[in-house]
Amino acid sequence: MDEQLQHHYTQLADTYDDTWGHRPAYLDWMEEHISRRLRVSPGEWIADIGAGTGLFLRRLLPYATEQTPVVCVDPSAAMLARLPQDPRLHPVQATAEELAAGQVELPCDTVDALVIKEAVHHFTDLDHTLVGLADQLSADGRVLIVTLPPQLKYPLFQTALDRFAAGQPEPESVAAALRKAGLKATTTIEEFPVSIERDRWLRLVANRWMSVLSTFSDTELSSGLEEIAEEHPSPQLEFPDRFAFILGHR
Repeated sequence: MDEQLQHHYTQLADTYDDTWGHRPAYLDWMEEHISRRLRVSPGEWIADIGAGTGLFLRRLLPYATEQTPVVCVDPSAAMLARLPQDPRLHPVQATAEELAAGQVELPCDTVDALVIKEAVHHFTDLDHTLVGLADQLSADGRVLIVTLPPQLKYPLFQTALDRFAAGQPEPESVAAALRKAGLKATTTIEEFPVSIERDRWLRLVANRWMSVLSTFSDTELSSGLEEIAEEHPSPQLEFPDRFAFILGHR
């Protein structure tokens, strides 16, 4: 992870859980989609790449034990430090690339269920990294990648929307990379309706809750906030949050 991104997640760590605190319905919705697709059984080895603070692991945690904990992989020490103190969680500070290259020691030989939520856009080489990760799956291993499509419907300023789109892989490109890794892959698009107070949304943007926002200077971000306020005068904002769920399996 480059220095700018490392700084972004270090700054975000203390407020990351609060960012989603006002959206418990979204947390339940996302966790249900993840757990239903991964089909985890008790005692299977689960790994979460980009686990952060472990916010989206609640429905997977009951399948873990102290002997087979959820492996929480994240390059940010600050984010991992916010994980719950639970023996069923095993933090590993590493990038996806390091894990794919076998440079990281895991507590298991193979992984049965691998989840990657909103992290593939950080991969420096999507195809190569997914090949390496697929090699670490068990005979019945599954990998679920949750990612945003490049074209967002968020009430952001236009430059941020354009910059996000430029750096975000298309869901079909991710599925194609899984197939190159020797896996069968299917993609489904799901949508969650968001309703949020404009003032709260502006605070989230000001806090750079999305990594793309960390690429803007304070002056650029301030200008962007003014653009959002002008383009979206309603005190309540409503928009769809669309996710691609890409499931790969042997």
